[in-house]
Amino acid sequence: MYNANTHIYKDIIIIGGGPIGIACALQCKAHGYSYSILEKGALTNSLYNYPLNMTFFSTSEKLEINNIPFISNNPKPNRDEALEYYRRVAASNNLNIQLYEEVIDIKKSNSTFTVSTSKNSYTANQVIVATGFYDIPKLLNVPGERLSKVSHYYKEAHPYTMQHVIVVGASNSAVDAALEIWRKGGHVTMVIRGEDIGERVKYWVRPDIINRIKEGSITAYYNSEIKTIEDDTVTINTPEGELSLKNDYVIALTGYQPNFKLLNTIGVSFSEDENRIPTYNSDTMETNIEGLYLAGVICGGMETHKWFIENSRIHAKIIIDHINRKL
Repeated sequence: MYNANTHIYKDIIIIGGGPIGIACALQCKAHGYSYSILEKGALTNSLYNYPLNMTFFSTSEKLEINNIPFISNNPKPNRDEALEYYRRVAASNNLNIQLYEEVIDIKKSNSTFTVSTSKNSYTANQVIVATGFYDIPKLLNVPGERLSKVSHYYKEAHPYTMQHVIVVGASNSAVDAALEIWRKGGHVTMVIRGEDIGERVKYWVRPDIINRIKEGSITAYYNSEIKTIEDDTVTINTPEGELSLKNDYVIALTGYQPNFKLLNTIGVSFSEDENRIPTYNSDTMETNIEGLYLAGVICGGMETHKWFIENSRIHAKIIIDHINRKL
């Protein structure tokens, strides 16, 4: 419960406790700024919610922050190795991180920000928004989407053993889910809006899914969409017409989007096209609100494939360098 009587002053507030938020905290500490990371969930909450067996596209050195070595057993680390790495970075550097504390409002008066959370109120001269995009799924907006058998997240294959499962999408997450469920004994059908498996699918996985489809182990309907979801069936529109498929579960992995609510609240402007890219200076990462910075995936708006850990970890240094110059 928000306690309006608790006020905490920091030089910098960092919203988001993922890898980029941690990188920002390391820069704050290195330059002597008081700071707090405010994270509404677990440490690196998005990574925590990834599938259990997920393997990163990037190699371990590209996931390192602040030149702290990331040692992996494999050329491309998995989810558990990443969680261990970022947890050790945060713990060994004694970072000031407030977990399970959700930011509910940001206001600016003159040159000072007030950040209200589910537990406290913070005052800061600068705010860095380093939130990800994994919390709000892109919905199918079809009848039956709210049925309990429908999920927009995938964790592991075991619950889908011997079940008829429809996987919607053709991205990395959809392909990984389809292959894992099939290998654990599920009957997998993919419903794909486009005409092929996504070009950005991991290069060592893409041939696997294509071959499983070609041999008939996994059924795929291209240029197709779900029309309705029923208790025991799913109706899809295909180029050959409407089909009704036997179904136990639907896993709709059609992507996610950032939560723009906080940025809207404080007055950050966005591009007028469907990508909704927030306004910021790429040389400083400062938004149209002086003292409010963006770092990481949030910078891409709806283009969630544009920024990753490996190409946005530099944002932390850019931001703190700019704050140093201002002060």
